[in-house]
Formats: sequence, structure tokens, C-alpha cells
Amino acid sequence: MPERTYLITPGPTPVPPEVAAAMARPLIHHRSPDFKVLLEQTLAQLRRAFATEQEVLLFAGSGTSAMESAVANLLSPGDDVLVASAGNFGDRWTKIARAYGIEPRIHAQPWGEALDPAAVAAQAQGAVAVYITHSETSTGVVHDVRAIAEALRPAGALLVVDAVSSLGGVELAMDEWGVDVVVSGSQKALMTPPGLAFAAASERAWTISERAALPRFTLDWRVTRDSQAKVQTPFTPPITLVAGLNTALTMIETEGAENVWARNRLLGRATREGAKALGLELFSPDDDSSSMVTAVQMPDGIDGQEAYGLLRDRFGVVLAGGHGPLRGKVIRIGHMGYMNRFDIITALSALELVLGDLGYQAPTAGAGAARAVEVFAQLETSRV
Repeated sequence: MPERTYLITPGPTPVPPEVAAAMARPLIHHRSPDFKVLLEQTLAQLRRAFATEQEVLLFAGSGTSAMESAVANLLSPGDDVLVASAGNFGDRWTKIARAYGIEPRIHAQPWGEALDPAAVAAQAQGAVAVYITHSETSTGVVHDVRAIAEALRPAGALLVVDAVSSLGGVELAMDEWGVDVVVSGSQKALMTPPGLAFAAASERAWTISERAALPRFTLDWRVTRDSQAKVQTPFTPPITLVAGLNTALTMIETEGAENVWARNRLLGRATREGAKALGLELFSPDDDSSSMVTAVQMPDGIDGQEAYGLLRDRFGVVLAGGHGPLRGKVIRIGHMGYMNRFDIITALSALELVLGDLGYQAPTAGAGAARAVEVFAQLETSRV
């Protein structure tokens, strides 16, 4: 096994040294004055990250825990619910709803497409809530949440958005766009290890949650809101993760959100151009909307899962394989969070070597990395 791992995935993403150092400080008690100060600061940072005046609820768990909370706290048996999906994580909303006895109506589009706001709105009539994913990391598509929110307004349904991978990586303005619920997690664009989940709800969503009749306990929004009003958590939180998140959010605010978004767009652009220079076809969109992850199609006769394993075991380069119908057909390269030019060049170079071992020859040796360098050189003033 390689001595070093290069984590270049859609999540979890690499952790900055500053975040690791914050997590390595001596442990403090979760009912201490020191933790109260840390929690208060972090919750304020989260509100800025969500671009909301609403309270952001913090839970121990994966991003999927936050998704589950948005089902358990909003719905009642028999509710009319619409899930709009064009990928693996959009489909996850359906699985969660069914686990709670809710059978949603489904607006499905082919994997790799962007959700059509008008088509989603047309099916939303009568629905209590519409559940969508912002950044669909299984395909590389970032759906137009702002347009979907606008199209849904006449229908009156709540818009619930999975922003597990998009929060902090691309623009998302919860209040301004009129999004009712946003959920997210710590381990992707927010540059913190897995283990923290977040949910923010509009006043309208809170009103509906008051009559929701599905069971919940640790994910109960009201319990968490009431505890956070006292600058506490209802249950023992992952204290070290909160400290790490506090540092990560400070780093994002110091760099500036727009600079972070621009960096991700540039890394995505270099990844796409490098993959094409290797003679590979893209599955994800070939434009700057695809700024969180790039899905690259594997050449005929090459199993993407085998390539994924060789990249990991031979070079320590961890990319991501495909989900569902894309398993074995694509390799996904992440470019969010604590990543830079070196990571993209490393990913492209390692991918070329492994594909060569599996029988595929690029048009020109080293073309992928070279093309990425050219893209980076076009923007010398970039902060990447």
C-alpha cells in the first residue's frame, strides 16, 4: 500500500492542517463556558454560510442524518410529497421517505441531466413538499435551485434542498432564493471530517413542522432549536468536530465565499480540459456549473471500478467510482474544499498511468496534466 493517500474525491475531502490542529487541542466539556463560546461562534458562522437569518440546527451524524431530519420533522402519514431526482443522491430522498412510510411521487430525469424547473413545478401541485439535491455528486450536475424555487412559488409546496456537497462550494442563498429547508454536512466543501449535520428551516417550514406526525428523537428540530436557544446542544456533540468546523468556516470567510466559488470553478475547468486532452469523454456537463465534481467516462472495455482500485492501491490516489447504473462506467474527480492545482494534476497523471496499464493509450503522453497546467496559467492571478 502507498505510504501517502491523496484524497481527491467528492467527499470526504482533505482536511486543512489548521482544522486538524484545532481538533487536536485538549478536549473541553460540552457544558463548559469554553464550549458555549465555541458553539455560539460556529452557529453564527453557519447562518452566514447558509445565507439565512434562521437558526441553523446542528446534529451529530452524516449529511444523510440532516436529510432524514427534513423528512421526519416535516411530514405526516399520507402526505403528498414530490421527489425530483436525476441521480443517486436525489434518489436517496425517496429511500428516506419510504423508510418513514411515505410513498412519494417521483419526477425522474435521466442521470446527467439538470432538473427542469418548469417540469418539477408542473408536478408539484398539491404536494406538501418537494425534495431535491443541489449538487448531485453522482453525476457532477449542480441543479439550478434558484430557478426551481422560483418556479415552485405558485404551487405553494415547501422546497427542501440537499446541500450536503454544495454548501460552501457554490452559491446558495437560502433566504434570498426562497428555499424553505436546506440541509448539509461537514465533510465536503466545508473541509471538516464527517460527523456533523446541519438543517435550517424557513418560518413557513417551521409552521408545517409543528403539525408533523412522524416519529423522531435525536433529530427532533424543536428539541435542538430549544437547546440552541440556550447556546447548548440537547445531546453530547462531537466536540472536536465543532472546533474543526469553526476553523474551517473561518478559513472560508477569510478567503471570501466568492473567491472559493471561483477557485472551484477553475479547478473544475482544468479537470474537464485535462480529461478531454486524454481523449476521454465527460459524463458531467462541460461547463462551469459543474464546479464540484467531474464525472469522466471510461474508455470501452475498461472497468471504472478496477481503475479506481488500481489508483488507490498503486498510487494512493483516491478518486471515486460510479453509483448505480454508472458503476464501472465513470471515474469521478472531486474539486471542492481543501484542494488545489497539485491535486488536479495528480489525479489526471495517475489516471493516465492506470488507464495505460489497462490498455488505453492517451493521444499524447502527459496531455492531461499539461492541459490542466495551461488552464491554470491562463489565470495567473488565481488564488488556487
